Amino acid sequence: MTARAFYYKQTGAIRVTVRPLYLGDQSAPQRRHFVFAYFVRIENVGTERTQLLSRYWFIHDSTGADNEVRGPGVVGEQPMLEPGDVHEYQSFCVLKSPSGYMEGHYTFANGDGDTFDAAVPRFELEAPSSAADHAD
Repeated sequence: MTARAFYYKQTGAIRVTVRPLYLGDQSAPQRRHFVFAYFVRIENVGTERTQLLSRYWFIHDSTGADNEVRGPGVVGEQPMLEPGDVHEYQSFCVLKSPSGYMEGHYTFANGDGDTFDAAVPRFELEAPSSAADHAD
């Protein structure tokens, strides 16, 4: 992978770290099917309890195809994070090209019910050049 090993961003008391990974064994470059896993770590570094309510993703494929994904929670969960808690999960996306990126935000509610967005850092999705060569 030519991209950095991980990406992180902190918004207020929420720190989000993402590590993308190209899954060559699940990809089929000759059919323009590139699978990427991403591992997410969400940390409450603040002093108040907070709950993750929803997610928003912007997924860009270098073919020019953009996709937006919105939904409740992450992988079917809406975790409650006490101060110092960490929630980790993994998911994946499929691109039609060997490169692209993802970015977005999570919406949280604090103990008073007020909502706020925590940014997910933009992270690059990049298949190795050997896989990209087979996409022709």
